Order: sequence, then structure tokens, then C-alpha cells
Amino acid sequence: MYLWAIYDITEDKARTKIAKACKEYGLVRVQYSVFFGNIPNHCMDEIAKFSEELINHETDGVFLLPVSEDDFEKKIIVGKSFDETFATGKQKTLML
Repeated sequence: MYLWAIYDITEDKARTKIAKACKEYGLVRVQYSVFFGNIPNHCMDEIAKFSEELINHETDGVFLLPVSEDDFEKKIIVGKSFDETFATGKQKTLML
């Protein structure tokens, strides 16, 4: 499933841990507080549970938005984009 993970977290330590978890689950950072990727369905629940334990529920938010491939193809990007082939898993190797 394609997943957008978007967060607004005030504490540096919690924000860093959630960003690291997103990367470990295979999401790619597309903006400072935005990750995207093609991951197994159960990973969204795991990221949610992990985030639930870290954030301040009165000041912070983590938004996990699953989208279908069809919906993703309908996107409109204005300005600089990100490496879609790598983020969607259609490219299996990152060349540096």
C-alpha cells in the first residue's frame, strides 16, 4: 500500500525517533515532516502504535494516509517533486 506519513511534533527526541522509524519501515522523506512509500499494510498500524507511545497528544499529531496506486497517479505536483520511482518501490536500487 502507498502511505503518506505526515507529522507535527514539538519535541526533538520524539520527532527524530518517528522519522527514523518511518525510514526503517521503508518510507522515503519527501519533505521535512513528510514521508511516502510503498509498504505492507501492517506497517501502518505499527507506525501508529509506535507514534502513539511517543507523542504528546495535546500538542503533536501524526497523520498516516493510505492511498491506492490509482489515487497516487492522479496527483498534481507544483514545483519540485521527489524521486517517485524510488519512493513507490518501482526502483529497487538507489544509485549514489
